[in-house]
Amino acid sequence: MRWPRSWIDAWDPENPLFWERTGRRIARRNLVWSIFAENLGFSVWLVWSVVATRLPAAGFRYTTEQLFALVSLPGLAGALLRFPYTFAVPRFGGRNWTAVSALLLLIPTLALATLVGRPDTPFWLMALAAASAGFGGGNFASSMANISFFFPDRDKGLALGLNAAGGNLGVATVQLCVPLVVGAGAAHLSRAGTLWLPLIVAAAAGAFLFMDNLSTARSSFRDQLAVARDKHTWIVALLYIGTFGSFVGYSAAFPLLLRTQFPTVTTSLAFLGPLAGSLARPLGGRLADRLGGARVTLASFAVMAASAAGVLFAMQHHAPGGFVGAFLALFVASGLGNGSTFRMIPAIFRAQALAGASRDGAATAAAHLRARRDSAAVIGLASAVGALGGFFIPRALGASIHATGGPAAAFSAFLACYFFCVALTWWHYLRASFLVTRLPSLAHAAV
Repeated sequence: MRWPRSWIDAWDPENPLFWERTGRRIARRNLVWSIFAENLGFSVWLVWSVVATRLPAAGFRYTTEQLFALVSLPGLAGALLRFPYTFAVPRFGGRNWTAVSALLLLIPTLALATLVGRPDTPFWLMALAAASAGFGGGNFASSMANISFFFPDRDKGLALGLNAAGGNLGVATVQLCVPLVVGAGAAHLSRAGTLWLPLIVAAAAGAFLFMDNLSTARSSFRDQLAVARDKHTWIVALLYIGTFGSFVGYSAAFPLLLRTQFPTVTTSLAFLGPLAGSLARPLGGRLADRLGGARVTLASFAVMAASAAGVLFAMQHHAPGGFVGAFLALFVASGLGNGSTFRMIPAIFRAQALAGASRDGAATAAAHLRARRDSAAVIGLASAVGALGGFFIPRALGASIHATGGPAAAFSAFLACYFFCVALTWWHYLRASFLVTRLPSLAHAAV
């Protein structure tokens, strides 16, 4: 049975007439509901960044390293889930999978609401509940892959930026709203889970009733996996670890880091970092549309390196104001880099597809379709790899504090990674000899 607005068989966003008459309205409607569902996904994914700071007050006797583990496990689970979520849209349809993935968020929210009221809960069970929040992290891969099919190449930077920013704002939402709902102390900590239940149901219903599946998005698992043989898939994935991995990793760790390093600073300020990074993301996509994705990405990594050095300096001089300020700059730069890195993906794979196609209309149309499918697959795979930062950054900070008494060693490693990403971006996408001699059509598209 096909429901109204279930499957769309003819979809050609690159056709200006089709786009103006039909495509734009449908694409925008799907984008709105995609953002809503993804925002909830991020809220659930990062809810433990707030809950972990309240567990000691609720009577839980977990160590600092165990608290950082609870913060990091949703990142690992979310990253791993993004791989199957990437392949779900071409298999089941974007509208269908958005509704199902929204309903899956009921699992971590109900588990959280049940366990946080029981201080005798063993750590392994609490860790399992925290890991289930990874369902929220998986949503991003399917959402971004789905939305990439709806918009023409000229608008992908802004569309993907808005979709991602709407989701990323879920981090700021959870870090702002949960403390207000829970109140002082931890007497009502279960509300951190129950808060989202009606919104989850609304997101699933809205996706089912108002979103669409695209027949043109269908592809086999083998076709999607073919992009894994392209070196640019993994180069972009590494860059995305540096940008999005930093954003989600710092978002998860920032409240607990504030609590452990500067106890006099209220953790209610933590939401400002994810908020700044989320708002910067569509700007990064728009700047990449105009200036080139590689240029904006390289500049973002340079600012992230300077900001990480600022965080180190502030910690060494025990300057909480400088610490928060440098962290905010780090969030903004990572947000800009998130938008620009994702904008590079459709540009790179469109350039490669067109470079190997003949000049006749049918071949060009087929090349554009292949580029959209490849880009969607790469977006999902890169987002999965990048999300590993949500695990590694909190774990590195926890290990650094456990081994040395502070997070400086971890930030020194992060600083080295940003320098590596600067070099990687320049070498593959800005070095003139590469662009001219090995992939000429990429020169205009990527930079």
